[in-house]
Amino acid sequence: MVDRTRIEHDYPATAQTIWELWTTAAGIEKWWAPDGFTVRVDRLDLRPGGELVYTMTATAPEQIEFMRSAGMPLSTESRKTFTEVDGPRRLAYTSLADFIPGVEPYEFLTTVELEPTDTGVRVVMTVDAMHDDVWTQRLIQGRQNELANLAAVVADR
Repeated sequence: MVDRTRIEHDYPATAQTIWELWTTAAGIEKWWAPDGFTVRVDRLDLRPGGELVYTMTATAPEQIEFMRSAGMPLSTESRKTFTEVDGPRRLAYTSLADFIPGVEPYEFLTTVELEPTDTGVRVVMTVDAMHDDVWTQRLIQGRQNELANLAAVVADR
């Protein structure tokens, strides 16, 4: 199993723009959810020790079927606790994985770094592995999809 995975994506935007999309309720709700899901931010306290609490809901038929076949509800509340907030350069948070049937709840770390480039900003996301390779690959695919969704939001601005 991989311990940490690094995912990178370049955006033709300023670090401040990406930071705002990543750290405000309005920004998060535009791109955070993987395809076939929506996100509603319920609480956002952007400081070390503060929490992001949001509800993710499956909305597309394929995702609804996956959630049902996995014995999971269509809407799940998720919690992230910020461990670092250094805008607009670095953000780190733990995610609580308490939604997986048959698996004891646990936390895993995500670190996001915004690095200026000649054409905008590079987002470097580093994520901890989850409890097994299947869920780790789902996490990586989901995060890659989210970063692509963020790119679409940036392109529309």
